[in-house]
Amino acid sequence: MPLPLVIINPESASGSTRKAWPQLASDLRSHFGSFSTRFTSAPREAASLASEAARKGVNFIIACGGDGTISEVANGILESGKDVELGILPSGTGGDFRRSLEIPPQSRNAARILSAGRTRRIDVGRVTYLNKDGTVAERFFLGVASCGMSTRVIERVKAGGPDWLPSNTPKWLSGRISFGASMLQTAAKTNATRIVVQLDDAHERHLAVVSFCVANARFFGGGMKIAPDARLTDGKFDVVSVGDLSALKIMTSAPRVYAGSHLSMPEVSHTLARKIQLRAAETSEEINLEIDGELPGRLPATFQMIPAALRVRCGA
Repeated sequence: MPLPLVIINPESASGSTRKAWPQLASDLRSHFGSFSTRFTSAPREAASLASEAARKGVNFIIACGGDGTISEVANGILESGKDVELGILPSGTGGDFRRSLEIPPQSRNAARILSAGRTRRIDVGRVTYLNKDGTVAERFFLGVASCGMSTRVIERVKAGGPDWLPSNTPKWLSGRISFGASMLQTAAKTNATRIVVQLDDAHERHLAVVSFCVANARFFGGGMKIAPDARLTDGKFDVVSVGDLSALKIMTSAPRVYAGSHLSMPEVSHTLARKIQLRAAETSEEINLEIDGELPGRLPATFQMIPAALRVRCGA
């Protein structure tokens, strides 16, 4: 039987995973056991490495990186058609998906879960959208997909986040600070995004939103509990729409989003759906799409729930 494979994105966490890998590997070896490794060197390579390994009989693949890396590895497993289990060794900026699985950010504790945690079979979202070149693309997602202000926040984070952040700030904290600071900077220049939404077989609705989120898991944006009621095993998306708030209201409401208490706000709506169709209200407008913390393309998009599609090693 092939050894478990660890797929490492050395550029995750703004490149700090490359420096941290020797310690990460030591913790994993001490608390988990033997494994093989592959390092990525280009976008989407984690997906192809995971798919190749799954087809060769590897039955446990561990993603070492952030939410984007985890999502890529999961995509590779799902694309392979093999029933391979996903593990997570966190080393990224956001850390949102591992929060939903109650996996701690410390590598030694995460390694213990990889060794002795339990296996859950979780739901996965599938989204069809337009690539940046305008061609139709499809991928799976584990956490949250969104449009609106969230895409501009992620652009700021990927551009480097706040330059005043000390270099020795822990990764789990630096991710939260980077997303939080970028959200506040973006709020001052945010205009409403106008979209058309259809949930399951209901009639289309025209909405003006700050953010529109299709959530499989609870967290996005570096720890914001955008969908506090989301469950990874209920076979439904939590659809959270944040209405056309002023910049001041966005800033003052930020603590409620982190705490997950924003659903009671009159400007926020929440419902469940298995299928969502989403497009720009103006056909000439390009609205970017965020998927698991990445920015792969734009609307129109169709989201479909796939129940119990993936096995994951987790702490709860």
